[in-house]
Amino acid sequence: MTGRSPVILNQLGPAVGERVAAHPSRPTVLAHEAGRAPWEVPAGVEVLLTRPLIGWEAAPAAPPSGWGKDLRWIQSASTGMDFYPPWLLDGAPLVTCARGVSAVAIADYVMTAALTFEKRWDAIRLQGPEDWRRETLGSLSGKRLGLAGFGAIGRAVAERALAFGMAVGAVRRSGWTEPEAGIEPFDRLESLVAASDHLVLALPLTAATRGLVGAGLLARAKPGLHLVNVARGALVDQDALLAAIEAGRIAGATLDVTDPEPLPAGHPFYRHPAIRLTPHVSWSAPDFDRRLADRILANLDAYALGDPLRDVVDTQTGY
Repeated sequence: MTGRSPVILNQLGPAVGERVAAHPSRPTVLAHEAGRAPWEVPAGVEVLLTRPLIGWEAAPAAPPSGWGKDLRWIQSASTGMDFYPPWLLDGAPLVTCARGVSAVAIADYVMTAALTFEKRWDAIRLQGPEDWRRETLGSLSGKRLGLAGFGAIGRAVAERALAFGMAVGAVRRSGWTEPEAGIEPFDRLESLVAASDHLVLALPLTAATRGLVGAGLLARAKPGLHLVNVARGALVDQDALLAAIEAGRIAGATLDVTDPEPLPAGHPFYRHPAIRLTPHVSWSAPDFDRRLADRILANLDAYALGDPLRDVVDTQTGY
């Protein structure tokens, strides 16, 4: 392969770093130094491989002096960009994300949540013969799964839900210009929540979506709704969700994300019988590093040849 031989700062760990270093463009790969802020990029580095939760939450309000001087491309290991400071998306350097890398893992998590809810998996577990009783369990077949967001994650969830005989409806920001096989299009989230038995949040967190699931929307929900949030905790007004569950309007919630993360000790979500919390792990899978490295290497192919990169973040929408 001819073209650039870039200098790359790798903040994603050795598994990714080793594969990137073996790329035909023969890059120079620098490992992230422990204790160094993620925005402290040495001179001469033109590619930054980074991820959330390594200190970006403490980034200054304005870009540091000299930021991005030599950088030409930033690759994030996440799909959402809300963990990063706004100045990361100011237009230079180019920013790409890992859109779709975790879609399969997240879709599996969603279906696990829906099945656990319908089959009451915890409630029917026997602790002894005194617990033996006949139960009629629920089913996914014939139920409607609503998708708030229809990107890579939404598509992967829909594929699995359809295989279980569910009806699938979805809303998406870009609207519907042509039909999607098996998907009922909805123009408004209010209509989708009123028709769904399971509502899955797969939206990016932006100024427009923050607090989207609030008291007004929950009041329109189909009685018995099960809410699954695999996106961002701040999409949901958590006080309103708790009130809707306590009032019996919402039957339950499976939350892989909260605001903040983790919730403080003593928060009512921890012990509420209708709420299942998991520690923001829906994205995880044994092959995550391999899938992420595959995506980075494909973009590195393009970068080395001067071709367009995949999954460029829109600086206007933030995703």
